[in-house]
Amino acid sequence: MTNPTDNKFRPPAHPAVLCLLLAFATLAVFWPAKDFDFLGYDDPGYFSSNPHVLRGLTVENVAWVFTNGEMANWHPLTWLSLMLDVEIFGSGAAGPHLVNLLFHSLNGVLMFLLLRRLTGAFWRSAMVAALFSMHPLHVESVAWVAERKDVLCMFFELLSLLAYVCWVQEVAQAEGRSTGGRGLVAGQGIKASRINYHLSLCLFALALLSKPMAVTMPFLLLLLDWWPLRRLAEADFKNSLRKLLSEKIPFFALSVLTCAVTLIVQQKGGAVATMTKFTLEMRVENAIVSYARYFGKVLWPSPLANPYPHPGHWPLAEVLGAAVFLVVISVAAIWWRKKLPFFIMGWLWFLGTLVPVIGLVQVGDQSMADRYSYLPVTGIFMVLVWGAAEVFTRWRWPQPLAVCAAVIVLSACVMQTRDQLGYWRNDGTLFSHALAVTENNFAAELDYGAWLSRNGKVNEALEYYNRALKIQPDSAVASYDLGNIYNKLGDWEPAAQHYRESLRLKPENPEALNNLGTVLMRQKKYEEAATNLEAAIKSRPGFAEAFNNLGTAYFHQGQYEAATAAFSKALELAPDNLIYCANMGDALARLGKKQAAAECYEHVLQVQPDNARVRAKLQGLNQPVNAPISAPK
Repeated sequence: MTNPTDNKFRPPAHPAVLCLLLAFATLAVFWPAKDFDFLGYDDPGYFSSNPHVLRGLTVENVAWVFTNGEMANWHPLTWLSLMLDVEIFGSGAAGPHLVNLLFHSLNGVLMFLLLRRLTGAFWRSAMVAALFSMHPLHVESVAWVAERKDVLCMFFELLSLLAYVCWVQEVAQAEGRSTGGRGLVAGQGIKASRINYHLSLCLFALALLSKPMAVTMPFLLLLLDWWPLRRLAEADFKNSLRKLLSEKIPFFALSVLTCAVTLIVQQKGGAVATMTKFTLEMRVENAIVSYARYFGKVLWPSPLANPYPHPGHWPLAEVLGAAVFLVVISVAAIWWRKKLPFFIMGWLWFLGTLVPVIGLVQVGDQSMADRYSYLPVTGIFMVLVWGAAEVFTRWRWPQPLAVCAAVIVLSACVMQTRDQLGYWRNDGTLFSHALAVTENNFAAELDYGAWLSRNGKVNEALEYYNRALKIQPDSAVASYDLGNIYNKLGDWEPAAQHYRESLRLKPENPEALNNLGTVLMRQKKYEEAATNLEAAIKSRPGFAEAFNNLGTAYFHQGQYEAATAAFSKALELAPDNLIYCANMGDALARLGKKQAAAECYEHVLQVQPDNARVRAKLQGLNQPVNAPISAPK
């Protein structure tokens, strides 16, 4: 389908020229991200502290990625890509940041190729792809290592859409028709190869294995069938729709299966908010308002933040205003569906692809997130670009004016993107910005406090944790973090109180049980400490640190056989941990097993020859042994 407006501007000799320009421009705009730190928000779980990922691609890890529900999600291909980063770049932050950037630049190129293949419109497709590549809303998906799933999913989804379009056009060619003009009715004497159809299905499966948000793609295929492929024959609408739906049954089957797996994994991981926290009324209100907010941030992407706090109930005026806005735009899109088919297609693209993350099934505590817009806002970009082209054509505005408008819009996007990118340098810049542009931001208070604590500003961190607790007094996480702060300060009694409060709100939390155990040992309450450490191990059987601390509690009670068994289990789980090895030596020495104790100490000294404390223990095995080393946080 060729657009007359586009023909007024002579395109480059080959689309590859624009693809290269687009890729290099995207790399240039986002290049600072390669030097950014890991964030304390999800990055440890996805990469920097995940032992499976840091071990790289192994047979055991390949099996693990398909069987785990870590981070309350199931996206095995994302895990494999992060492990591959470790194999190529090592465990630093530069590698995964660079790979995210490369995928985003490729996605911009694929967006251009897809739209050009669909519509034949060179410059309109280029403008949509440029907006996609440069828009500030996409900074979160690119600059955050944990959002590898976004850029990877989009990569395979765009390839899947491209393969589908190629198949449809092959069918049209086999029937001697065009995908424009009169349209192509599904199922009429198809003789073309189905290779691209099956390729599209396989690529869709890879997108789902990267991030479940791709489940809406079968609906996108139907939208493309409406426009610009024009496969829905209005003269025989029901019959053609039935045939289009039937050819997409495999796509829908994969979507349903993925939805079921994802819901199970997220419920087990505690990511799905309960009805008691966010009622159906709250979730519907937030969904309506969020649609309007996402649209607004496409047009005016400032201020942006991570995270956006959920207010619970939105003011009635905002809910009604957003609802009226959505209804008016939807009615207009339906009214002009024949005259401006791109309008309803782009609008439904936006509405439909946001459904999994709009908050009707609330995952997490945020009201919305910039990363959720990575695919959906493309529909708005298409409406805006094709709509602007219609205005310029019908009003006969001069071509230089169109060029100037495009340059101004893209320049504004680039400047805002570079500005927003700077906030993602580390936790301090990200969450201090979030606190500056939002109110009652519980998660940002906690995360900024955690960053301050990691950087030695413990007293300042205490202030932010207390502010977070005021926002959500019943938060197990805030109480746990406050316990950790008092633990760092050596103030054992308030540390124990906050750990107990956290456990009251969230029983059987292994981290809180372990840390409470270490604090109780500081208070010489060894029996109570052992009880909590045993509970931590029951909750997490592979908790090596808790086994070591339990051994320490037993040691202080004179239960040396039990201490030896606990240290042995800790070493089985973490064989390279020298503290656990030295502690085993201490327990063995108390049992009179001097040869075995000496072997433990000698192993430590092989790695740490300057460890004076262990050397003294080795030399004085006939003397009383000092207490072992616990690992309090």
